Amino acid sequence: MDIYTILKAIILGIVEGLTEFAPVSSTGHMIIVDDMWLQSEQFLTKYVANTFKVVIQLGSILAVIVIFRERFIDLLGLNKIARGTHQRTNRLSLKHVIVGLLPAGILGLLLEDYIDEYLFSLTTVLIGLVIGALLMIAADLFSSKSTKVHTVDQITYKQALIVGCIQCLSLWPGFSRSGSTISGGVLLGMSHRAAADFTFIMAVPIMVGASGLSLLKNWEYFTLEALPFFIAGFISAFIFALLSIRFFLKLINRIKLIPFAIYRIVLASVIYVVYF
Repeated sequence: MDIYTILKAIILGIVEGLTEFAPVSSTGHMIIVDDMWLQSEQFLTKYVANTFKVVIQLGSILAVIVIFRERFIDLLGLNKIARGTHQRTNRLSLKHVIVGLLPAGILGLLLEDYIDEYLFSLTTVLIGLVIGALLMIAADLFSSKSTKVHTVDQITYKQALIVGCIQCLSLWPGFSRSGSTISGGVLLGMSHRAAADFTFIMAVPIMVGASGLSLLKNWEYFTLEALPFFIAGFISAFIFALLSIRFFLKLINRIKLIPFAIYRIVLASVIYVVYF
């Protein structure tokens, strides 16, 4: 495998890492780079290319786990085991996360085949990009003037459930998981940072589960020829997701969602011009 091919893997990993957890739709970006990069590699069959996408997604997930490692230790009760102390009750719990995951998890399982067969197209992604952008603009314009939930530890079970229901919108390709859930949280009176934290924490179990199943189904495609391509993409996605998420969390309360919404509309326009 030549250096040029490895460079392609690195660039794809960068795109994945920068967009997976930002509210800009990683699907929309991957559609562009997929046609430009993946399709030109002879050894990358459709199945190997799909496996590669799962691998770089896992790189992004690992970045979230690293950033929120202390929070996940708390959620799993490992602090209590290690220190012999009691967890505070006024903290985000594993129950909050489960309640938030259930709606999209159940609907995703029921509609998985339908989504894969009918919704993954340029047209549906464009629709998701634009409508998702409008939701984000609405969240900033009509959010509660007096934010009541400043940290993720103040989220109630009811809010977690409603945000989980809004997350179902992200099953539509191009809508963006983080875009829908952060918007929903903001409309419920959460600060942008609290909504973003909850979004990232919820994303880990559902994405690990989905990606893990995909890898098990496609394990045969981890050939010696493709392995350097996979490794380069994974490392690249991990590093740039780490940088992207840290940057995003530092700025989200200040810049809010409208700049990302404008970017989505611009991206949709570019895709429309290029492909239609």
